[in-house]
Amino acid sequence: MTGPATANTANTRRRSPFFPKGRQVEPGRLAEVRALLGDRPRRRDLLIEFLHRIQDRFGHISAGHLAALAHDMGLAQAEIYEVATFYAHFDVIKEGESAPPPLTVRVCMGLVCEMAGAQRLRQDCAGLGGGVRIVEAPCVGACDRAPVAVVGKRQVACARADAVHAAVMAGRTDPEIPAYRSFDAYGAGGGYRVMRAAISGQRSRDALLAEVEASGLRGLGGAGFPAGRKWRFLQGAPKPRVLAVNADEGEPGTFKDRWCLDTDPHRLIEGALIAAWAVEAEEIYIYVRDEYAQAHAVLPVEIDKVRAAGLANGVAIHLRRGAGAYICGEESAMLESLEGKRGLPRNRPPFPAERGLNGRPTLIHNVETLFWLREILEQGAEAYQRAGRPRLYSVSGRVARPGVVVAPAAVTARQLVEERAGGMLPGHAFKAYLPGGASGGILPAELADLPLDFGHLEPHGCFVGSAAVIILSDRDDIRPVAANLLRFFEDESCGQCTPCRVGCEKMLALINAPVWDTALIRELSQAMRDASICGLGQAAPNPVLSALRFFGEEVAR
Repeated sequence: MTGPATANTANTRRRSPFFPKGRQVEPGRLAEVRALLGDRPRRRDLLIEFLHRIQDRFGHISAGHLAALAHDMGLAQAEIYEVATFYAHFDVIKEGESAPPPLTVRVCMGLVCEMAGAQRLRQDCAGLGGGVRIVEAPCVGACDRAPVAVVGKRQVACARADAVHAAVMAGRTDPEIPAYRSFDAYGAGGGYRVMRAAISGQRSRDALLAEVEASGLRGLGGAGFPAGRKWRFLQGAPKPRVLAVNADEGEPGTFKDRWCLDTDPHRLIEGALIAAWAVEAEEIYIYVRDEYAQAHAVLPVEIDKVRAAGLANGVAIHLRRGAGAYICGEESAMLESLEGKRGLPRNRPPFPAERGLNGRPTLIHNVETLFWLREILEQGAEAYQRAGRPRLYSVSGRVARPGVVVAPAAVTARQLVEERAGGMLPGHAFKAYLPGGASGGILPAELADLPLDFGHLEPHGCFVGSAAVIILSDRDDIRPVAANLLRFFEDESCGQCTPCRVGCEKMLALINAPVWDTALIRELSQAMRDASICGLGQAAPNPVLSALRFFGEEVAR
């Protein structure tokens, strides 16, 4: 048929009252979606997992696949679309648009990678040629190896694009599996002894709770809320109860949870099982950020071994995959994402312990908090206290040996640099540091003897948070440091509340001006702190305010 006749027929069909309106489901696309999903239940909470399957298989999510998925799940296409477009790692392609190249290389533009030359790496990667898409990414949790590019699902540390090019040419795009402690090795070292004692009745729930409370263990994801008190909140809550494990660390400079997952995943799994047993939770959901592809490859294998050994004790363990949204590290946004929705923080009350995942009372812990449970319950609360309530510090920046450091909670930044990280890089002098990642503010080296613990940094307008310690030197200008952090917050704001959505944008414009309007910056900061729904908007002004407080002459020029 000729072109004009085809167009006329199409117009007739659109005008006909018998032709259905809206995007229609293509049988071929529906068959492809059903083949990918198999016999899995078409539950709403699995929506993001299903979107990942389509993205992984085709390299994008076409309008046809989106319509087919909506039809197969019995959801409106608008619901599928709004979820898919919320997350950075889904490429939704409309009719008439070109699909992205088969391979995506994400160059990390987090603060530490930018300090290490990510801009040059980004430019070098632009010459990789056709079939490869280069995009900028926020912190990918590999600050100890900066600068880093993610080739497909493999993290590649390199200063120039040579290593990236080699990985592309060799087809090395799958995650690199770390040399972690396996189930057998963990058990041989006394692993799951606490869990076995709990299952057999040798340890009581009350005794475990008392030990955790006595230890002083706190939430080590940033908030620092006492772990034992969280457990008590669940005691009188109705059943069924749920444990949600937050492994979505996205705070720039933070990579300690990745270290736990890469080296000793069973310490997390046992900690989660202990906590679930203590609060009588029937299900465990482990939410791991998408950037940690190696963990998504390892955890299903090791969890199956735990189930086969009877150590799950009837508790269902679910692994869920984030999709590139920093906001989902906020606990209520994570719950929304686990339910298959956009990661929008919830207004509280009700709190998760009252009404959490799918309306059930929910205990939420981050990876590191659960990582310490076995040691505390084996050695006792007193031993943990005598050791100085040790925790994990992610140390990066201008130091000779970046990495995860196990140190007492009273350790100082100067001690971390001089005694644990090999000192400063040659030719660099200690100038300043971020004690808690992007949210924690910036402190001068003159205050590097403060204990990196909860309650000690707040009088100076900063906090330890997730213990992401980024060291700056005399070669670092505070203005671009603050701008990098504000660009991160502006990009990662979920957009739900005006103070954060507009505030981050306006704050970035203010600090990119030749001269800082300090009065307006302070006024805007107060509005963001007072009116933002969650911690992202409340903490976003911290690096700017601390820059004004401690480096006023440098930044306000």
